[in-house]
Amino acid sequence: MRTNASDKGFTLIELLVVILIIAILAAIAVPIFIRQRDKALVSQVTAALKDAATAIETYGTETLGNFAGVNGATSNPANAAYGILTGRGYRKNVDVSIVVATSDSDSQYCITATHAGLDSHPWEVATYNSSDGSPRPNDVDACP
Repeated sequence: MRTNASDKGFTLIELLVVILIIAILAAIAVPIFIRQRDKALVSQVTAALKDAATAIETYGTETLGNFAGVNGATSNPANAAYGILTGRGYRKNVDVSIVVATSDSDSQYCITATHAGLDSHPWEVATYNSSDGSPRPNDVDACP
């Protein structure tokens, strides 16, 4: 398209086509990136629940299935029962806080985890109930 050998640079149309291609690629990539980020945050919640459940189960084997000592445990280091969890392998996630509640007979437990970065997401608050043994969003299985 150039007629003069001294012309240098790109035409306006060429620049606009390149900008349009970059915009289309960004429109495709950004939603995928956001979904991947949400999946990573949900994984943090489920990992925190499973980590706490493993620590509580370890405690339960030491106390013949009595979980009374972990009732009211939280991921706050000032909480008395927090030491029971950390002494059995629980590692606190910075963005996930947990609360443990036991049944009236102290033979079952339920863990509630809240993720600070999952606003208005189904997994923002999730639970792990020892009776069914898997993490679930709070709207599916809330602790009693």
